[in-house]
Parts: sequence; C-alpha cells; structure tokens
Amino acid sequence: MQLELLSFICLFLLSSVSAIPRLTHPKRTENGIHFPIQMNARRSSELPRRAGLTGMVGLGDFYDVTYSFLVNVGGVETPLVIDTGSSDLWILSDACTTCETELELFPQTTLAESGLDVELLYGDSRTGTRAAGIIGSDTLIFAGISIPNQLFGAINDTTTRVLETNCTGIFGLGFALNSVIWNKVLAAKFAASPSRRRDTFPRRISSPNYGTRFFPDLTHLVSTSSRKRLAPEDLTAAIFASYSGQGPALTRMVSTLKTPMFSVALQRDVLDIGSGNAGILSMGELPAGIDPESLTWVPIRMYPDALTPPADSPNEKYPIAWELFIDDVFFDGVVLPRSNLSSPNIKLSALVDTGNSLIRGPADVLNAIYQRLGGRTFACSTPHTLSFQIGGKIFPVDARDFATQAFSNQLRDCAANLFETDPPELDKGYQYSWSLGQPFLKGVLSSFFFGNLTHPSVLPPRIGLLSTVPADDGPLLKTAIASGIAANSGNQFSTFDPAPTGVPAFSGTGIPTADGVVGKLEGNAKATGGAESLRDSFALSMFAAALLFCIAV
Repeated sequence: MQLELLSFICLFLLSSVSAIPRLTHPKRTENGIHFPIQMNARRSSELPRRAGLTGMVGLGDFYDVTYSFLVNVGGVETPLVIDTGSSDLWILSDACTTCETELELFPQTTLAESGLDVELLYGDSRTGTRAAGIIGSDTLIFAGISIPNQLFGAINDTTTRVLETNCTGIFGLGFALNSVIWNKVLAAKFAASPSRRRDTFPRRISSPNYGTRFFPDLTHLVSTSSRKRLAPEDLTAAIFASYSGQGPALTRMVSTLKTPMFSVALQRDVLDIGSGNAGILSMGELPAGIDPESLTWVPIRMYPDALTPPADSPNEKYPIAWELFIDDVFFDGVVLPRSNLSSPNIKLSALVDTGNSLIRGPADVLNAIYQRLGGRTFACSTPHTLSFQIGGKIFPVDARDFATQAFSNQLRDCAANLFETDPPELDKGYQYSWSLGQPFLKGVLSSFFFGNLTHPSVLPPRIGLLSTVPADDGPLLKTAIASGIAANSGNQFSTFDPAPTGVPAFSGTGIPTADGVVGKLEGNAKATGGAESLRDSFALSMFAAALLFCIAV
C-alpha cells in the first residue's frame, strides 16, 4: 500500500510539471559588483560599515515543498532551491545522464573545470540519494550582484528529483566549513599526490532534506609523525585565505554587503493561498521599515573542534550550520518532555532549514505529540499549536501550516507535517535534534547574521526571528478547511508560483505580506496549471509528507 501511494504521488508530480517551457538566455548584468573579495581577518570590532550592497529577490514556491529564486549561471538563468541547511551550490548540467526536462540545463562545455569530482549525499539512516558531477567555476549573478569564478558542482548523475519541483539545483546559504565542495577543493590543494584529485570523500551523510549533514574534518591536512603537511595554525590561515576565492557564494559576498546578513520570508501556497508572508530573499539588510530590535536575536551553536583557533585568539570557536538553541518545545500550551534518545548533556538546538518541507524531531517527542492528538490522523478543522521557545520568546507554528490532509477528496482527517530524525550523539557530528523547516518558517521573518567569519568572538553570528503568525490563525484554519470542502471537492487548495524574474514591490514598509505585493511578477516558466489552484491537490499535499521518498532527502 505504501509503495502504491508513493508511486501515485511521484506519477502525479511528473504529470503536473510536464509542460514546462525552455528558459531563455538573459543578458549579463552590466553594473554588477565584481569579485574577488579580500576578507578582513583582523581582530577588531571595526568591521567595515560600507554603504555596501543590498538586494532583494522574490521566491518561487512549488506547492510549499520547495522555494526557489532565479540565478544566472554562465548566461543561463535558472531556478535554484533556497537552502539554509547546506552550503553547496550545485546545478544540473546538460551532461546529466538521468535528467529529463524542458528546463534549460547548464552547458557543461562552458565550465572552467577544476579537475575535481564531487559527490553530494543526502538523507539519513532511513533514506538516501546522491548528486554527482564535477567541480568547476563560472560567473554567478543574482539580485544584481555578479560573482566571477564561483565554484559549484555541475551535476551529471543524480537520484534526486529537484526537476519535478521546477528547479535545476540547490543554492546553499550556509557557512564555508559546511561545504563539501570547499572542503574538497581545499583538500586537493594540499593533497600528497595529484592522482587523488578525482577521488571523492567516502563520507556518510545524514540529513533531513536537500542539505547535507557533511561534518567537516580537516585533520587529514595537519602534520603528523608520518607525513608533513600543515601545522594547525598554518591550516587555519590557509582556510581564511581560501574564503575569498574558493568559498561558497555567500561567504565571498559577506565583506561587500551593507550588513553581513540575509533574511528570508516564505509564502503560503497550500490551503490558505495568498495569506501570510510574501516570499523574499533580502541581502545585506532587513526589509524596509523593520527595526532590528523587533527581532529576537539568538546565538548559534559554535563547535570547538571545527577549526584550530588562530594564535592571536586561542579561544575562538566556529559555527558550521545555522543551528540555534531552543529553550523548550510546547504542544497546545503544554511543554513537551525532552528526548531520551540523546544525551541530556547536549544542549537542545535546531537547524533552521528552508530546504526542509517538514518539521523534524526526536521520535519519542513526536510520539508524545501523536498521543496528545489521539493518533497519526486528527480532525483537520481542530487547530493545534506546536511552539518553540527561542531566546525566551514563544514562536508558534501557524495552525494552517501544522498539518496537511491525509486522504483524497475529504478534508476531515489530517496528518501533522512532522517526521522523525536521527538523534545526535554527544560530541560526534552535529548536535541538533530538531530541524525547523518550512511549516515553522512560513510563520516568521528569519534573518541570518554571519558576523565575523575569522574571529566570531568579535562579532558573533546569530539568527533573528520575528513571528508573523496572526492571533486568529485557528479561525483562519477553520475557514480555509470549510472553503476546500465546499469549493474544491473536499481538497485543500494548492498552487505553484514559478520563481519570479523581477523584484517584488510592496505597498508599504514592514514585514512583506502576500496581500501587500504590488502587481503580479512574471515567473521564470509558465507550466500548465502553474498559477492555478489544483482540483486534486491531495497528491501534492502527500508529496510534502513523502518528500524523503520522492525527491532528494
């Protein structure tokens, strides 16, 4: 039965995106800001406060499963998944042996090859997919910013299914240390033998979504009694020096932004369409009219063994992922017990992950939620509130985003947008036990502040959150359920917004809202039914819940 359901979901998706036309080659940006960037490694609070770069792009939304924005790579404008859970940029190339699409793929013959292969593995102990290809470079343009010689993976073999979500790759927005490509390039630079340049790291990856749980290990580059490579302090200096030329795109951009940050708001295209946030990615500043003091700013986890501190700051610790600390988790106003599946000595934390269509957490805590619900399915019209206390403030998941319908053509029974994840092990790899994906992020404006990349103690990285969940989300849920029953054959409404080609304009300042968007932006592709509510939206609702099986987690 499970296999039949999953086959149905995947077949539905394939049929729903089968009429996507080919993209066109845009002109190069004439006034883009050009790189390379010289990183500032000095230990000072005097980080450059420039006039600096700012920019904003609108986001596409594939039925609240993936969010994307347009990126020009080597002259091809293509939609990429926005992913704060990973740090790598990869794009399907026209040499891909497993890709069938009408989207324009990256022309691999134009790639400036590095001579290195890459294999990106996704999933956890329950699932697994891969994306393999070659590492190369080309000019990258988005939000009017031009980045020449940007390294990325040109993927020619994959078991992922990003194409079914109208995307051709993934744009990771994380830290350099979490980048498989950057680690591979750095290792090749100091490899003992040129013959090792085409080897891939035999890493076991464990992640809830497109983003990898690759955990950096640079010890193989440090001198030992049997081989001479780099002293730890020399390796750290080499790492800092590599950021400007070989780092991920956002790492290279940090020193040129007005403020070293980006912000994300995700729109809602399932159930209550057109309500809530407008989908945006804002670079270098908060959206107009938002006071930084209105956000709750919290530190992110630092990993003491991620990188040897520099000699002038021996106590430095470094971030690897956008991982914030959680005070407590509540369900319907009652605090949930802590998980018994991981050590009590691990401070509770969560990955903030735009690439995850669900909220993932410890199996025993999720079971406690199901017990309170009375089972895995429950009445769609009964509002429930899953909340996370972060920085002393409660951040609820909007009742409209907590669940999805469980059966076709009836909106009586729903299932929670939750999924189990592997528990962390003390002092071994990543330490987070929750992944706050799109159901959580549709109810906040989230801001990601890089701080000082070389000396985080001077200007620490942090995440800022501002809740956008209305006080009447419960009544709004009931209204949306009633509308689906009455006007959509007992199914919740769903729609697909392609990544827009323009920058959204808003009627006012403050948190960008869907009803505040001025005009309709053109999408990057006009797929059949691309901007229409689907009559049979059940399969797409289930697709989000079955993302691990059908796409690439």
